[in-house]
Amino acid sequence: MDNDSNPAVLVTRIESGGNRTRYDDFAIWLHWLTVVLVLFQFGLAELWGFASRPTRHLMVAGHMSFGILLAVVVLVRIGWRLLPGHRVQPAVSGLMELAAKTVHYLLYLLLCVQAVSGFVLRWSGKEAMNFFGILIPPFFPPFSKPAHHFVGEFHNYIGWAIIILAAGHAAAALFHHFFLHDDILRRMLPLAPPLEKAEHR
Repeated sequence: MDNDSNPAVLVTRIESGGNRTRYDDFAIWLHWLTVVLVLFQFGLAELWGFASRPTRHLMVAGHMSFGILLAVVVLVRIGWRLLPGHRVQPAVSGLMELAAKTVHYLLYLLLCVQAVSGFVLRWSGKEAMNFFGILIPPFFPPFSKPAHHFVGEFHNYIGWAIIILAAGHAAAALFHHFFLHDDILRRMLPLAPPLEKAEHR
């Protein structure tokens, strides 16, 4: 009996992700939900300065609500990725693999830091967080004005860092797709078959 037909080997492959070269559907939808929420959050933060006070209040409330939702999505993504059976074979190797992993881990880290800093920013100004009308009061005393301002600037810079890093990540995926003609982008596209299957249609 060869290894490919050995039940023990097959079970091990399933549990570890085995020869999987494409992300599962749930991981794909979590990824694109994250993309939409990040862009929506960034857009709100950049545009509310041009809005009237009532509209700005709604935009800030929406930013808080969808920010909490984004934090939940990111935590679910991390948990899903850590579960057995969801590992995907690296699409590249060597330094390119190291760079890709570094960008992924940095994005996860920055998204988590951004979520925490959002809570700290709101609470440090003695204001409650708003999750679709559910108010979450501060758990610590307000900061001094300089400290509160620093948290605000930090939150803003992390937001820009996420956008820049995500843009570089997207540009790299597009470069692989249109110039290197590999399967990297298809691995994360909903309903897209692997490259080798698409070519045989």
